[in-house]
Amino acid sequence: MVKLNIAIIGFGRVGGACALALRHADELALAGVVRCPSSPMKLRDPLGGVPVVTHVRDLKRVDMALICVPAGAVLGVARELLQAQIPIVECAVLEGHTLERHYSAIGDAARHHSVPAIVGAGWNPGILPLFEGAFTTLVPDGYTKRTNRPGAGLHHTEAAESIQGVKGALATETRDTQGQLARYVYVELEKSIKGSAGTSLEAVKAALAADPLFVGEQTCVFEVDSIAALEEEERGILLERVGTERTGAHAALLLEGRFDVPTFTARVMVDAAKCIPSLKPGAHRYSLWG
Repeated sequence: MVKLNIAIIGFGRVGGACALALRHADELALAGVVRCPSSPMKLRDPLGGVPVVTHVRDLKRVDMALICVPAGAVLGVARELLQAQIPIVECAVLEGHTLERHYSAIGDAARHHSVPAIVGAGWNPGILPLFEGAFTTLVPDGYTKRTNRPGAGLHHTEAAESIQGVKGALATETRDTQGQLARYVYVELEKSIKGSAGTSLEAVKAALAADPLFVGEQTCVFEVDSIAALEEEERGILLERVGTERTGAHAALLLEGRFDVPTFTARVMVDAAKCIPSLKPGAHRYSLWG
């Protein structure tokens, strides 16, 4: 079976998640990553062997592209790729009339160049509206409530953040198989003084071990590049659809989940890419084609 070669345009959190997802896609292969010239041209393992270029034309063969750049840049990138006869999958997070104009512009370019494109292939827009639509179909007379939830179980800890040289810290608690409480602390060190005396990770571990709050409890301390990025991970959602008296029996539907949005977005984009060969020229909104 000949695999389709996929280029990833942009290598932020979504682009990185797409690269990892493509490693497990039987029908698809990662042709390479396109980054701006100021970005590193070498990826970390396990993607160390993936070609990194500054323009898609520098890759040997590209059958389609996953656009993973900021929303405001998606349309310009999409038009350039479609003009080069490269089918695209995009996931721009836009709303309302702005989103509709965005889809219309991509559709015009895709038809003009006779190339297929899939738009809205992400979590939202993408999968979430499909869930909401299914709930409304099943419970047509009622109301829907959507609640976004923050990262599961992570909270700021003053004990760690008060240590000199710690820029920010998050902690969580869990119990092991024997029921013993264990704490996990994630710290971001000040970059300007990182590595100086008293601000190493080992110094932070020692300070926490001496803190009365942590005495006698198993505590694991990890250094992270960004506490803000960590807080964005493992987001959750609670989606409720409640019927009214007009429906007869009071129907109610509930969807609760916790997940990493970039990972879900990448999986949707990869799923969409598999459908590109069967589509006619023009823009197609993502759906669960199966």
